Amino acid sequence: MVALDPLKIPKIRILQGEGPVNVNAALDDVLVTGFGETEVLLNQVDSKSYDFYTKVRVPKIRIEGTYDLKGKILLIPLVGRGLCWFEPTNMTIDILSDVKLYEKDEFVFFNVTGAHVKYTVGGLSLRMNNLFDGISSLEDSTNAYLNANWRPVSESLRPILSKTIEDILLGFMQQLFHNLPANFMIGDIKKMLKKADKKI
Repeated sequence: MVALDPLKIPKIRILQGEGPVNVNAALDDVLVTGFGETEVLLNQVDSKSYDFYTKVRVPKIRIEGTYDLKGKILLIPLVGRGLCWFEPTNMTIDILSDVKLYEKDEFVFFNVTGAHVKYTVGGLSLRMNNLFDGISSLEDSTNAYLNANWRPVSESLRPILSKTIEDILLGFMQQLFHNLPANFMIGDIKKMLKKADKKI
């Protein structure tokens, strides 16, 4: 089973063309740390759909990688390719997981097919190297401006952060529940599976 912390993601691609953000961006060779400190606040299973609702708190996440960006954030034109990092802090994340049931070797398992997140963040710091072909004065002033205005920047980056978190959680839950029978979590899960079979 792949470790959750640190976690490697080959690529994250984001296309967005509305609001204060208009970007064509990609993150390659992504390394994510911090999910090992996750605190689970709430976990519920819908008795009809079997979907999970989970609320967690994460003190700090660090996302590092190589970015390729062309577009605008807060109406600032940004062009660059290089190393970057993002650090959202004090995150509370609401997760809705799409789940199906299946039976294997007389055990019932959860098949997690999707993850959808909403989150709040208490802070954000970031650094993008080699902006504007490495013109240091523009690069430094732009990074300073983005950090000083982290609240609107975090809203601008919400699609990127949401996609990153969803990819991380989906991959982790798929591996976890592929090896952990649902019977160990819910005693009458076979009855639920029979009800689902009757509906089909």
